[in-house]
Amino acid sequence: MLSLIPLLTLAALAAAQTISPSVQHAKRHHLPGGWSRVRRHEPDAVLPLRFGLTQPDVDMNTLEALLNDVSHPDSPNYGMHWAPARVAEHFAPSDEAVHAVTSWIKERGFAQERVRVSKTKGWVMLNASVAETEALLNTEYHVYAHEPSGKEHVACDEYQLPAHIVPHIQMIQPTIDFNAILGKRAASTSTHITLGQPGAGTVSPKLAATVSAIFSDLDNCHQQITPTCLRALYGISYLPIAAAKNSLGIVEYTPQAYRPTDLDMFFSEFDPTLVGARPELQSVDGGVVQNVTANFGFNGESNLDLEFAMTLVTAQQKVTLYQVGDLVMGASFNNLLDALDSTFCSFRGGDDPENDGIYPDPSGYQGKDCGTITPANVVSTSYGYNEADLSPAYTARQCAEYAKLGLMGVTVLYSSGDNGVAGNSGVCLNPDGTQTTAGKIFNPSFPSTCPFVTAVGATQVNPGASVTDPESACAQVIFSGGGFSNQFAMPDYQKGVVTSYLTTNPPPYASTIYNATNASRAFPDISANGANYVVAVDGEFGLVFGTSASTPVVGAMLTMVNDARLALGKSPIGFINPTIYSPAFRGAFNDITTGTNPGCGTVGFAAATGFDPVTGLGTPKFPKLVELWSQLK
Repeated sequence: MLSLIPLLTLAALAAAQTISPSVQHAKRHHLPGGWSRVRRHEPDAVLPLRFGLTQPDVDMNTLEALLNDVSHPDSPNYGMHWAPARVAEHFAPSDEAVHAVTSWIKERGFAQERVRVSKTKGWVMLNASVAETEALLNTEYHVYAHEPSGKEHVACDEYQLPAHIVPHIQMIQPTIDFNAILGKRAASTSTHITLGQPGAGTVSPKLAATVSAIFSDLDNCHQQITPTCLRALYGISYLPIAAAKNSLGIVEYTPQAYRPTDLDMFFSEFDPTLVGARPELQSVDGGVVQNVTANFGFNGESNLDLEFAMTLVTAQQKVTLYQVGDLVMGASFNNLLDALDSTFCSFRGGDDPENDGIYPDPSGYQGKDCGTITPANVVSTSYGYNEADLSPAYTARQCAEYAKLGLMGVTVLYSSGDNGVAGNSGVCLNPDGTQTTAGKIFNPSFPSTCPFVTAVGATQVNPGASVTDPESACAQVIFSGGGFSNQFAMPDYQKGVVTSYLTTNPPPYASTIYNATNASRAFPDISANGANYVVAVDGEFGLVFGTSASTPVVGAMLTMVNDARLALGKSPIGFINPTIYSPAFRGAFNDITTGTNPGCGTVGFAAATGFDPVTGLGTPKFPKLVELWSQLK
């Protein structure tokens, strides 16, 4: 039953001082599909009002400028990353904002003891009745029903704020967004937070065949990719020097879990010195390496990531496993970001009940991890949503956090997807915004489209070719995810190369098929082999495909680059995009010029000389990357 609080009288509200005229702050123009309005909300029901205060410098242009200052090789401040305390201080709402909002609420008749401010100053909290809230925001609250699931939400269509308060408030919950749910949501009702669940629609590796015999020579890398093949392809030859100062972070979402016996099976074949070695577990929101269910759907991703990452960086280098979410609730990218940076926990209102695992979980993990994890220098994630799965407000909030991590010197990698220009599960967009396999509009992935992460695509050794021959875009089992964002503008570091690609290779599609504005973020940024990986899973070897494979391989190489810099007394490489797109790094990647990334009833985009939205800048030349980054400040 909903709790009750004393109502302010309408007379008291009317008597409150009006400091400035009210103006519309937000309005919803249509209901999400499947929802309908059923009734006015009860006037004495309590709403947990959360006023997300405006944080300075979180627009994309300002964030890019801040990042360029520490990440562009021509900047005098290159490598001078920010301490977490500086990040927290810089992005905290101003004292002026806190004072203005709390004073306004108190002037409207609310007692001082009812108004609270979070420790990070990110939001002002007030429990108010529906009647009080309607008077405060000049609106009406209704209850909405979702026919497919039977869930109910409470929301308003629009609301107003005094003009002098508008600059200080980013958002208010619950208002126009469907974030306040009446009754507890079952974890199984969300398609988004179940990142680790097999078949949840997120990026996952594809098992194509079992392996009866492993080829140990380089002549068969077109059939089987092993650590030896990858070393030959990209010139990887390195032993850590400053391993104690460094780590590669691999992210997995429960119930995805590695099997220790599989790791040892793989290590016995490819690096016996690693037998018995395990990643350092960092549990986030009750994350556990579960051993209840064992099959490729539950073990394939984690085994793949850890087997190749740990082998490539060698036994001397620590690998950190971020295991996110308990078995009951699950988790999302936001849960990991909460743990990596405490300023994110309440940023713009906190986690979204529809997309994120909400902790404490009464049936599972009893805490909430907020700023409890020190991020590794490189964090590799082989999971992703379709950009259309999430609202622009949600993706912008998350993208801003990746920029904060970049300021702190963290390299964040995401796989670009395995379905070419289509989304996860091969779905494409329809004109009304829905996603189906019959759709015709290209469906970009997220977080790959965030301009503050490095998106990794997939290549292949062509059938019958050798490791010394040029690779092509992956066209076996999976297709390298790539294209143009529908939500994020093109960052400065891409403008020259993307404009060149579009001028030289104009896509043969109508502007209704993809974002043809020539002003949106293109992806991926770089690629690595993603075909025919020999992986030990559930006691046998199999051939695995996916950007899920290429991403941790790139992460391993960048971790070794960091080692080389740290050994010289220099900083980690941090956010790499402004550097790898700069003229100084031309020639640091193997240009991929053949192949396409089909999807949505088309052949997709075409690989070409220079950057392309299939394989990005190409695959790493590891010795050249070590050389060039070692020369930077």
